[in-house]
Amino acid sequence: MTKLSSPPFLDLQIDGSIARITFNNPAARNAMTWPMYEELKNICDSLAKNDAIRVAIFRGAGDKAFVSGSDIEQFVNLQKDEAYEVAVDEIFSSLQQLPIPTIALIEGLAVGSGLLIATACDFRISTPEARFGIPVARTLGNCLSPSNLAWISAHLGIPMVKKMLLTSELIKAPELLATGYLYETVEAEQISATADALAYKLAALAPITQKASKLTLARLLQNNLPDCTDLMRETYNSQDFKEGVEAFLEGRPPQWKGK
Repeated sequence: MTKLSSPPFLDLQIDGSIARITFNNPAARNAMTWPMYEELKNICDSLAKNDAIRVAIFRGAGDKAFVSGSDIEQFVNLQKDEAYEVAVDEIFSSLQQLPIPTIALIEGLAVGSGLLIATACDFRISTPEARFGIPVARTLGNCLSPSNLAWISAHLGIPMVKKMLLTSELIKAPELLATGYLYETVEAEQISATADALAYKLAALAPITQKASKLTLARLLQNNLPDCTDLMRETYNSQDFKEGVEAFLEGRPPQWKGK
């Protein structure tokens, strides 16, 4: 993998049969730039072809965030239609379809695309203080694709997804531990060792069985998705979305008009 000399980028380290991927943009709480999204897909495609890798662990640099969403500046010149969601779908699919078990190690925020990336992983381990959500009704005024909505609904349940999307609330880790969404919550000083212990446990099991199990479930979730192009196009073409981006970059509350 080609790595940039300074953040933002993704850092890939191979530790025996374990791949360790770090979202490295700590100055922006690991917000994802478009090159970082592309690098995520490249890494996933590479790992999928490497039979020596048995488990992948994803984490954010620092202790403030796993991933805090997308870098908002990249929305300024966005062609305002559903193309962004379609492109991101392909990238997230490469993570969802990885034939090996994946673990998200979460400290701080996992919001927006951070929640989607964490949910695309098979297991999530967080600190008790971690918070999760998709506050786009408060921030940008954009929407999710049917593929991503179906995926997070299957993992979180529709009531929790509605709570996240319609109220823009950030949900604390203990509440998600109780639902089974989180595999475990541990203090920050224990989280790396806990993730490693799970990774080594997974790496010792039958890889073809793991592949068949997780990819069958993934195909079931992606089967017969509805066409919601009209809703995505309406959202990304709206005045509200333009206002959301401008307000975020100007550091002021957006003024929603419903247009």
